[in-house]
Amino acid sequence: MSTKHRIFTTSFASVYPYYVAKAEKKGRTKAEVDAIICWLTGHSQRELEKQLKKETDFETFFGEAPRLNPARTLITGVVCGVRVEDVEDPLMREIRYLDKLIDELAKGKAMEKILRS
Repeated sequence: MSTKHRIFTTSFASVYPYYVAKAEKKGRTKAEVDAIICWLTGHSQRELEKQLKKETDFETFFGEAPRLNPARTLITGVVCGVRVEDVEDPLMREIRYLDKLIDELAKGKAMEKILRS
């Protein structure tokens, strides 16, 4: 019997401020972070705010995502020393996709490139 990774049961709302802080520290905005999250998950801004208010855990946040963006599979690269495209656990891969997109934002990449458009 395997146990769930701790991040799966962590509240998305508890990590969200770190995403925003990472972006803002590099001159990016909360609105850009929100746009990335909404692009990835299909949540509207209103739905995102509801999820944050409910303090939904990561597993539920991604499980209840209205429409995971099919273009997310174009996200490649390394996060925390691991290639996102090689992550086997589907939920962990979704979390790593988000981490990678926030990293790209903080590194100054253009939103069109981040959103694979």
